[in-house]
Amino acid sequence: MSTDRTLPFVIDGGSAGPDIVERLTADGPQVRTLLAQHGAVLLRNCRVGGVEGMEAAVRALSGEPLKYAERSSPRRSIKGNVYTSTDYPQTEEIFLHNENSYQAAWPQLLFFYCDQAPETQGATPLADIRRVYDAIDRGVREEFAQRKWMVERNFHEDFGVAWQHVFSTENRAEVEAYCAQNDLEFEWIGDGGLRTRAVREPIHVHPGTGETVWFNHITFFHHTTLPASIREGLLAFLGEDELPTNTYYGDGGRIPDDVMDHLRSVYRKEWTRFDWQQDDLLLVDNMLAAHAREPFTGARKIAVAMAEAYRPVPAGV
Repeated sequence: MSTDRTLPFVIDGGSAGPDIVERLTADGPQVRTLLAQHGAVLLRNCRVGGVEGMEAAVRALSGEPLKYAERSSPRRSIKGNVYTSTDYPQTEEIFLHNENSYQAAWPQLLFFYCDQAPETQGATPLADIRRVYDAIDRGVREEFAQRKWMVERNFHEDFGVAWQHVFSTENRAEVEAYCAQNDLEFEWIGDGGLRTRAVREPIHVHPGTGETVWFNHITFFHHTTLPASIREGLLAFLGEDELPTNTYYGDGGRIPDDVMDHLRSVYRKEWTRFDWQQDDLLLVDNMLAAHAREPFTGARKIAVAMAEAYRPVPAGV
């Protein structure tokens, strides 16, 4: 495994400021090679020209941007399948994660566009999940490899994100069909509630590089990763088995606190950041780099698009 990596790798267009679509059209193969090596590429001083230019850049490199399906965070569509970054309060940190790694299929490539830089902080930190995998205690890895991991989501009728928003429909039959197609167990609760469970692999092989990666939402969705005040309030109101999201071993067993502390510490050690500049375009290989968000001040505007859907073939098929 190469150690000659920076995260992100920066391509600076310089004072000439080449058009982003022209740059990606001409240098697409080089950009993909750099993505495979580094995990993320930051295109700076390449004229993007707003969200419309960003959408054109996505199409130039990756084709049609993907719809945000089976949602786990609040976002709004800016233009078609270009969305706001997660609409959480600006005082909150968003922990490192890989987009949609809790699903049966996920985007291979992510695009982040800086339409307006924050006044302070507000970075999109990154972590190389090849390094994360290497740094996790072997016994912890082997336990998860054997037992897998499970995400449980509870959609309450009058609290939190509604299942109608997550699945983009009010039709229960459509939700059930989606669950059947995507290896999701479901249970309707009362008149308006829903519980889903999915057992997923915690470790994957990157389809392009063949490298082993720690690709999951185990840490991000676990209730102990929440800020203490939020976690304590939710537990007092709902109890652990009714939380909006939580993770377990794949057989339903509780993940020990020391294991969760270890996983968080590994992610933190691999945490790296850069400051956004106006018109930056960040490309992230979703199976090589996790991303996060710092708290910030000012009117931070980061647009997000997902592309190149990937669905692994189950073992033995």
